[in-house]
Amino acid sequence: MPAVTALTLRRLGRSGLPVSTLGFGAAPLGDLYARLDETRAVATVEAAISGGVTLIDTSPLYGHGLSEHRIGAALRRAGREGIALSTKVGRVAEPFAGRGDGSGYRGGLPHGLRFDYSYDGAMRSLEQSALRLGVDRIEIVLIHDVDVWTHGAAMIEQRFSEAMAGAYRALEKLRASGAVKAIGVGVNEAEMCERFARAGDFDTMLLAGRYSLLEQPALASFMPLAQEKGIGLMLGGVFNSGILATGPVPGATYNYNPAPPAIVARVGAIQAVCERHDVPLRRAALHFPLGHPAVASLVMGAVSPAEVEDQIAELSKPVPAALWAELKAERLLGADVPAPR
Repeated sequence: MPAVTALTLRRLGRSGLPVSTLGFGAAPLGDLYARLDETRAVATVEAAISGGVTLIDTSPLYGHGLSEHRIGAALRRAGREGIALSTKVGRVAEPFAGRGDGSGYRGGLPHGLRFDYSYDGAMRSLEQSALRLGVDRIEIVLIHDVDVWTHGAAMIEQRFSEAMAGAYRALEKLRASGAVKAIGVGVNEAEMCERFARAGDFDTMLLAGRYSLLEQPALASFMPLAQEKGIGLMLGGVFNSGILATGPVPGATYNYNPAPPAIVARVGAIQAVCERHDVPLRRAALHFPLGHPAVASLVMGAVSPAEVEDQIAELSKPVPAALWAELKAERLLGADVPAPR
């Protein structure tokens, strides 16, 4: 593996699409945690582009379309050239149906969303995204949230069948025609990534939270399969929703909930090793996932230009090999876990 720098380009699986190792994740731009000022939201995307980020990931879910609107505004200001744009299918907007309150976004557009993993639903979803973004091409399209976390165990078989019989066929056709460059899935569970990888012909997958400095449940089975099949991975949630960025402080979050004592203790031990090597925990957490050869890009959220600049700066600074070696010696990383060099 090459040495990791912030803006190195890697190929996104068999698609051959070059993407920056740091991607921009646009979920927060949909007013996920707080209502964002429009000017600052657009400036945050512009800062990512001017800093060399070439991968931008969004979704109709994020703010019920607001994230896509803001990404589109930023692209019109900063330019579209060289940007690999990723969005998702599986939800169709219904602008006059009422928004409801199930998505968890603090703000966003007043439009309803309904699940639709059918062929026609995927095509309609992608058309709606192109209109919100104001673009005539989208490079990467992902089938979104076909996982137990979203639908529950009782519904997952139906949703998986719907997605493979419908949305997958639609995306396969779009890829064959050259309308999109890469197709994949975006989920929160490594098990569902593996199931899709075995069922279809995918270029990429966006997996959140399951491969981080804290834990690597995707390593045992899914990631070797991704390598074997030439699937380029985009990783979200590399801070495990907060604790690998903040450290084991009071109120630290893990998987969007208060971190349990065992997790706090483990992160404390990892942080102690990092401190012995004069490396901030968040820097080690950013560098670590890029050590795996299947990983193409980290999809990182931000709500200000300063956050983007911090991410770029941390990825640009080195992490000594001795840090990874000590983490393995302390059994805080498995001996077979690949580390950056």
